[in-house]
Amino acid sequence: MYIESIPNRSSPPAILLRESYREGKVVSKRTIANLSKWPPHLIEGFKVLLQGKAITNIGDLSSKSGKAFGGSWVIKKLAEELLISKVLGKSKKAMLVMIMICGRILTQGSRRHLKFWKDGQAIEEIFGISDFDEDDLYEAMDWLEERQGDIEKRLFNLRYKGKIVKLFLYDITSSYLEGQYNELAEYGYNRDGKKGKKQIVYGLLTDEEGAPIAVEVFKGNTIDSTTVTGQIKKLARRFEVEEVIFVGDRGMVKKTGIESIDENKWHYITAITKVQIESLIKQDVLQLELFDEELVEVEDKGIRYILRRNPVRMEEIRKNRNERIFKIESYCEELNLKLTNKVRSREDVALKDLLNKITQLKLTKIFTARVKDRRLSLEKNVVLLEELSLLDGCYVIKTNIKKEELNTEKVHSAYKNLSFVEWAFRTMKTGFLEVRPLYHRKANRTRACVLIAMFAYMILHNIFGKCRGLNIPLKALLEKLDQIQTQEIKIAEQWIKVLPTEFRDDQQDILDILKIKLPKTISSSVPSKS
Repeated sequence: MYIESIPNRSSPPAILLRESYREGKVVSKRTIANLSKWPPHLIEGFKVLLQGKAITNIGDLSSKSGKAFGGSWVIKKLAEELLISKVLGKSKKAMLVMIMICGRILTQGSRRHLKFWKDGQAIEEIFGISDFDEDDLYEAMDWLEERQGDIEKRLFNLRYKGKIVKLFLYDITSSYLEGQYNELAEYGYNRDGKKGKKQIVYGLLTDEEGAPIAVEVFKGNTIDSTTVTGQIKKLARRFEVEEVIFVGDRGMVKKTGIESIDENKWHYITAITKVQIESLIKQDVLQLELFDEELVEVEDKGIRYILRRNPVRMEEIRKNRNERIFKIESYCEELNLKLTNKVRSREDVALKDLLNKITQLKLTKIFTARVKDRRLSLEKNVVLLEELSLLDGCYVIKTNIKKEELNTEKVHSAYKNLSFVEWAFRTMKTGFLEVRPLYHRKANRTRACVLIAMFAYMILHNIFGKCRGLNIPLKALLEKLDQIQTQEIKIAEQWIKVLPTEFRDDQQDILDILKIKLPKTISSSVPSKS
C-alpha cells in the first residue's frame, strides 16, 4: 500500500490510499480509501507507518465487517437507469423516498422499522443521509404525494421521448387495511378474502410490456369500471397522448368506459363475460363450433370478436368442477353415516349443513338435496352440467380497432399482456413489496405508499427481466446482493470504510448481467436541503 497525491486544478490535491496488484503480466493499482479529509500530521504519520512495515493487502490490517452495501447500491443505480432518480431530484426528501424504495425491496415493514433497518445499511455512504426518524419519512411521503402528477408526467416524457406510445394496459385491485381510520378505507369487494376488513382500491396503468406509467388510489368501495374514465382523461391531459389502444380486463371496460373511449376516437381491447358469450351465441353472432385451440375472428356491427378455447384451461376447469362434485357426494355420505350411527343427530341440521356446503362450493345449479327417513339424497342435473361444460376454457376478446391497424394475433397478444399487470399486483400486494396490509391513516400517505411500491416494482421488473437467465429466485438474488458489505480497516487508530475488491462468483454474475459496478472508494454525498 502507498499514499498518492493527485493534483486538482481548482482544489487541494486528493490524497488517496492505494495498492498495487498484478493481473497476469500487467501491474495495476486500485484506490482503497480517500484520505483527503485527514489532517496533515495524520497523513505523514501514516506514510511513516507504511514505510516501516510492508503491508500488501487489507488482511494485514485490523479489520471488521461493516454495513450492507450491495443491495441498496444496485437499487440506486437502477433507479438512475430507469430515470426515477432524475424525476425525484437530489433533495433530502428525494433521498428519503429512495431509501423507502430500497426498504420496500430489501426489508418491507413500517416507517418505524426502516428507522432501525438503516443502522445495518450503508445509507450515509450511498444516499448521503446520516440520520432520520419517522417524522422525516412521513414528511418525505407528503412531499412525494404532492408532486405525484408532475413526477409521473416527467417520467413518461423522459422515458418515451421521441417514441409514439399508444397501447396501454390497465387493471385494478384492492388491499386490505389494519384499523378503521384510513381516510380512503371502505368496505367493498375484497379480493384478499379478508372478511371484516376495510380496504383501498388502486389501479395501475402500464405500457404494453408491463412497465408502470401511473398508479391511482381510490376509496375501497369503488367499482372497477368507474375508474376507466379517469384513466382515459389522465392519458389525454397529463400525458398528452393523441391516440390510445386501451386494454382492460373483462368487467373493466363497460358501457361508460367505452363511451369515453369513443368520444376521444380511441380504441379498446377487452374480454366479455360468460353470460355475454351465451347471449351472442343465442343471437347467432357466435357459434359454439367456432371455439377451437386456434384463434377465430368474427365481426359484427363494427365490433371484432376473437374466439379461442384454451385446452389447458378447459381441463383445469373440468378437474376443479369434478373435485367439487366429489366433495359434495362424499360429504353427503359422511352425513348419512352420522345420521345412521348417532341417534341424537338431527336430519334437519344435516340437510342444512349439506346445502351450505353446496352453496360454498358454488354448485347450487347442479345439486338439489333432500332428506327422508333420516337419509340424505342428492339429485344431479346432468343436462345442465353438460350445458355448463360446453364453454369450459372458452374466452372471447372484444375490440373496436380496425384489422388493418392490429391483426387478430396482435389483438390477442395485447390482451394476454394484461398478465404483466397481474404479476405487478401480486408483487406489489404480497411477495417483496407487501402493500397489504396498510397501516396509514391519511389519504395522501396512502397514495404515497402505493406510489413508492410502484417505483419499487419498476426496479424489480427490470431486475427480473435482466436476470431471468440466471435461474436464481428473485428473493435469493436480492439477498445475495445485500450480502455485499463494506469492510472497516483500522489505520493509525482510525477506522476507514472500504469495499471488498472481489466478490463471490454468484454475486459477480448478478452484477455483470445488470452491468453495474460498485465504486472503488466510499464517500458520502450530502443532498440539498429542499
